[in-house]
Amino acid sequence: MPDTPATFAPETVEKPGEISLPCVLTFNASDPSGAGGLSADITAMSSASTHVLPIVTGAYIRDTSDIHDHYAFDEEAVADQARCALEDMPVQAFKVGFVGSPENLSVIAEITTDYSEVPVITYMPDLSWWDEMAIDTYLDACAELLLPQTTVLVGNHSTLCRWLLPEWEGDRPPTAREVARAAAVHGVPYTLVTGFNAADQYLESHLATPETVLATARYERFEATFTGAGDTLSAALCALIAGGSDLQAACAEALTYLDQCLDAGFQPGMGHAVPDRLFWAHDDEGEEEEAPAESTPDSTLDANDFPLDTTRH
Repeated sequence: MPDTPATFAPETVEKPGEISLPCVLTFNASDPSGAGGLSADITAMSSASTHVLPIVTGAYIRDTSDIHDHYAFDEEAVADQARCALEDMPVQAFKVGFVGSPENLSVIAEITTDYSEVPVITYMPDLSWWDEMAIDTYLDACAELLLPQTTVLVGNHSTLCRWLLPEWEGDRPPTAREVARAAAVHGVPYTLVTGFNAADQYLESHLATPETVLATARYERFEATFTGAGDTLSAALCALIAGGSDLQAACAEALTYLDQCLDAGFQPGMGHAVPDRLFWAHDDEGEEEEAPAESTPDSTLDANDFPLDTTRH
């Protein structure tokens, strides 16, 4: 199991005189609220200068407050969408979000196996809105079929613990290494665990392998409740890896991007806030001389703030 983040060097096909964007193929559900799902993937990945190949695996019935239901596409429809795109365009990374059924997980696992040299970023969202039996069946299928193909598993600490360490009986919550060790049983080399509660109203994210915590990012907790943060982070991470960033730099930049999206977040409806994934595109010429938004030095990161050799674990 590797102790240092891998460097992914995707191949691109360019015509003479043309510059080609790296292509990223994402499997996810349509989200009519625009908070997560394919909406998050497309905007976040496009913000990282990638060409997105969005494969619709189903549709949420949801608003900004709650997920009320989900309808999964037939697995043949999912496979046909992906195969058609892949026969036409080379991809530099895959992202897998919530795909709705074990059958869809199976065909996605077959596809990613056929492209074994392409990194796979798997994001596991909170599924507590779903039927308990459906959750168990889906998680079992994901562990058996998709995790062996996964390069980086991304998820909230509580979500990953409930899934991968359901019988944990310790007096303290599992550490990032313990979560990564549980993921590695299924073949996952790297795990990005988010949402660790830290002192002074801070949250931490840890990039870990079973052997070590490779890096820790610490950022200020926002007062608002957000929907779509996990899809945004995993999509940005996937796109940055597709662009050729090593895992350390990609994690740092993806977490910085998410923090900025949340800082610029807004409440479009009567429910939760959503990240503004296009914050960088807004016209702020009239605010150039204004003081920056209040933030602590730990609330944003760059690659130099995300060292491998100074993380305590």
